[in-house]
Amino acid sequence: MTGGAGFIGSALSRRLAESGHEVVASDNINDYYPAALKLARLGHNGIARPGDGEKVASSLLPGLSFVRLSLEDKDGMERLFGEEKFDKVVNLAAQAGVRYSIDHPYEYLRSNVDGFMVLLECCRNFGVGHLVFASSSSVYGRECKVPFSEDARTDSPVSLYAATKKADEAMAYAYCSLFGIRMTGLRYFTVYGPWGRPDMAPFLFADAIMEGKPLKIFNGGHLMRDFTYVDDVVEATKRIAEDAVAVSAHTDSGRGCGSSGSACGSGSGYGIYNVGCSSPVRLMDFVAEMERAFGKEAEKVYLPMQQGDVYETYADVSRLERDYGFRPRVSLEEGMERFARWYLSAENPLRKE
Repeated sequence: MTGGAGFIGSALSRRLAESGHEVVASDNINDYYPAALKLARLGHNGIARPGDGEKVASSLLPGLSFVRLSLEDKDGMERLFGEEKFDKVVNLAAQAGVRYSIDHPYEYLRSNVDGFMVLLECCRNFGVGHLVFASSSSVYGRECKVPFSEDARTDSPVSLYAATKKADEAMAYAYCSLFGIRMTGLRYFTVYGPWGRPDMAPFLFADAIMEGKPLKIFNGGHLMRDFTYVDDVVEATKRIAEDAVAVSAHTDSGRGCGSSGSACGSGSGYGIYNVGCSSPVRLMDFVAEMERAFGKEAEKVYLPMQQGDVYETYADVSRLERDYGFRPRVSLEEGMERFARWYLSAENPLRKE
């Protein structure tokens, strides 16, 4: 599993190992945001500070190990695949962040396109049966009607980050068609919770509230987001990764290879799923929930819409429910309470005193 020191990846690797799977997680632990948080996530999973290319076994979770390795390191990835002979791969590694992609475009090409190609070739050459990969709700852009359906057109990205995720979906489809490898893409919607990313709104807002600094409210607060609690995302991803049934058995009969949920290739399939709460929240209501959870009122400064942002995200999760019997269950109130407890605890290495 790539991205194993990341927000979702560290939680998913723990959950899979607790369920009895043998998991090798990898991550390059880059400095896009403080490495202290990534190392703390690994420590929470029993992984001591790893050196480059070094495989470290968890002291807490039998079956979990970690390798510090970049996705785009072709030689290193090929060695790892050759040694481990993986049955399945979950790819959560990526250069994240919509706005960061405006000023750092080549970082996104290296990780999200070149790195994803290395992974596809490793899956092809080392007999991997199923690749589950993280896409993003950002592929829907600004023009899609809500709620976003997996069958909607996604050819108008408004950020380079979104464009690289759309490229990943197209590349995966090609490898499914050419080589019969099962591919499942997951379009995640605004994930939040304990151990979350410090560049995303919940963490940024919490920092501002605790430091008494103004919250930056973009587009005058007229934004809607489908905030999705991390445990729900982990559970959905786990169910899909564990599924041994080809996507063709899940899809409607008569659908051709042009459909995003269709069968593709012999004995394998291509599928796309939204993973979201399917209950969008006004940004100002989200801020009010944070103020309640942290027990402090925030000062607010209202700013224009940012480049690369969209006005609303809203997941149609009917396909996820139909195929895997799953809908996210953690409410915003409960999720925010859990996040606030973690943020204020000693487990948070970036905690503001």
